[in-house]
Amino acid sequence: MKQRIDIVTDPRTAVNDMLLRIAISTHLNIDVNRIKQVVVVRRSIDARQRIIKINLTLDFYLDEMPSSTLPYTPIEYPALDANRPVAIVVGAGPAGLFAALRLVELGIRPIVLERGKDVDSRRKDLADISREGKIDPNSNFCFGEGGAGAFSDGKLYTRSKKRGNVDRILAIFHQFGADDSILSDAHPHIGSDRLPSIIRNIRQQIVDAGGEVRFSTLVTDLIIENNECRGVVTDGGERIEAPVILATGHSARDVYRMLNENGVELQPKGLAIGVRIEHPQQLIDRIMYHNPNGRGKFLPAAEYSLLCRVDDRAVYSFCMCPGGVVIPASSEPGLLVVNGMSASGRAGRWANSGFVVEVLPDDVPGDDALKMMRFQEKIEREFFNESGTPDQNAPAQRMTDFVNARESADLPESSYPPGIHAARIDRMLPSMIASRMKSALTTFGQRYKGFLTDEAILIGCETRTSAPVRIPRNNTTLCHISISGLFPAGEGSGYAGGIVSAAIDGERAAEAIFNSIIHNPA
Repeated sequence: MKQRIDIVTDPRTAVNDMLLRIAISTHLNIDVNRIKQVVVVRRSIDARQRIIKINLTLDFYLDEMPSSTLPYTPIEYPALDANRPVAIVVGAGPAGLFAALRLVELGIRPIVLERGKDVDSRRKDLADISREGKIDPNSNFCFGEGGAGAFSDGKLYTRSKKRGNVDRILAIFHQFGADDSILSDAHPHIGSDRLPSIIRNIRQQIVDAGGEVRFSTLVTDLIIENNECRGVVTDGGERIEAPVILATGHSARDVYRMLNENGVELQPKGLAIGVRIEHPQQLIDRIMYHNPNGRGKFLPAAEYSLLCRVDDRAVYSFCMCPGGVVIPASSEPGLLVVNGMSASGRAGRWANSGFVVEVLPDDVPGDDALKMMRFQEKIEREFFNESGTPDQNAPAQRMTDFVNARESADLPESSYPPGIHAARIDRMLPSMIASRMKSALTTFGQRYKGFLTDEAILIGCETRTSAPVRIPRNNTTLCHISISGLFPAGEGSGYAGGIVSAAIDGERAAEAIFNSIIHNPA
């Protein structure tokens, strides 16, 4: 018989199956030997006080072993023959891959067109960025199979209120090879070391079902006739006709320019711009766990989430990577962008996080659709040019020097592979951003003693937090507001942010195409 219980334990008990059984038996006054299996349904850490507590929701089985402990029914994907309806998916990031899986599930044959390389071939190009500063504009940390999330951490946390959809996405990741912990952790995380194999499994499922996944295939134009998108044109000159899910990610500036030139309505969208902050992980452990000895044996590397408002704009941490590294994330030569990632074990010496300021369209002069993209690009170019070298060596400044507007005489060791050099980031960022960051860092230093320290550095710049453009769509059909047959999806559309929300949006786009085919059969 299965029963469920909510229980609060210490960190040691939370990771020990026998201690959990004893805790349940004590709490319910039952014989511990009757408990045959315990399954963690939800796990979260309460570190608000000095005594750390672990909140658990547990399923336990009395007097019998379960036939299965999976909290979901695995999806069976049908085999699709050549006569099935077809849809084009542009981009093989989370929105595109989950759109393709959902299309297969609904009986529509997807043709996935990815400008970059497969997830395994990307590795050499990423290594070339770190070693030589050499950037392939179609294969980098932003472009290629798996999208930006494949090699930049794989966090699956979202603030989406659609918990059922979130659970479905997590279940699919688990079905294709993710660890059991993503089904229970409050902040689930796969890790950049494990994501590639999961992405490879998803692609194989799409192909096995009869879909196509084409790499090194850049979409250069849309086929638009009478306000209807009838397909795409590739860089090889091929015309492919079918409804189009546009899931190109937040960094595909050439796609935004192409859409703009074709008269496709676009809108400027708010951004968040700043830096990567890097601390020693042990310092963050001591601060967040209120313990001079750090996290101990039974707690994971500590993370933080910071938010305040300065002069009517949000300033906040973003994509926090415990035990992670800072990575070079530009998608084209001549620009400098940083991001963060961490492996599944989060065992590195440093903690890093984006630290950014909200920038709204009203903050940037102009009234055209691409003005936020140009603003973003200008900052990235200035950070690249500041170094005076053609590599990805990044400007950096100690946190205390940034707040006090002074040059850093030296810099501590950093995880950033191409290296860092001292620079006045407080002067390089637009004043409306730098001034708000200084104020917010002072606030957070008061809130978390030890956070504002010369052991921490700011590495710039962090600009790719979200798309600079929104591709407006009908709220009901998810089709572009004036062009039928075009379904913008994921981060690149301006309607999602992060792996899970992009995957949810990709599924919704697939369902929208299914509905359009049902109601408008050929």
